[in-house]
Amino acid sequence: MTAVSEGFRVSRIGQIAMTVGDLPRAVAFYRDVLGMRFLFEAPPAMAFFDCGGIRLMLSLPEEGGADPGRQFTSILYYAVDDIHAAAAALEARGVVFEAAPHIVATLPHTDLWMAFLRDQDGHLLAIMREAPRG
Repeated sequence: MTAVSEGFRVSRIGQIAMTVGDLPRAVAFYRDVLGMRFLFEAPPAMAFFDCGGIRLMLSLPEEGGADPGRQFTSILYYAVDDIHAAAAALEARGVVFEAAPHIVATLPHTDLWMAFLRDQDGHLLAIMREAPRG
């Protein structure tokens, strides 16, 4: 494989798609529990949210497509300014974390904190904070 020449490079995520089992329930979770900005719906099977300039598309499975109850492998990581305050706010909205916010990596000048949760369809999500030490 050769190095990418100067010019075009893939450098940011524009949209992430996730399959859900119940679109209205998913819209309510992402809008009302996580507090994401709802953009628009494309009935009957898609809804879109803004996540800091990246579009999240939630959709029902296509006919004959993947089973929404399967084990999901993608993870969305949401950057937050204060992971403990974010976790407390989400817990107040009914979110159950798999573990309390904790350090997952010690970097040269910061600690990388994460806390994992699941949405109503079993998608693994995380909140994260790269916090300066000291």
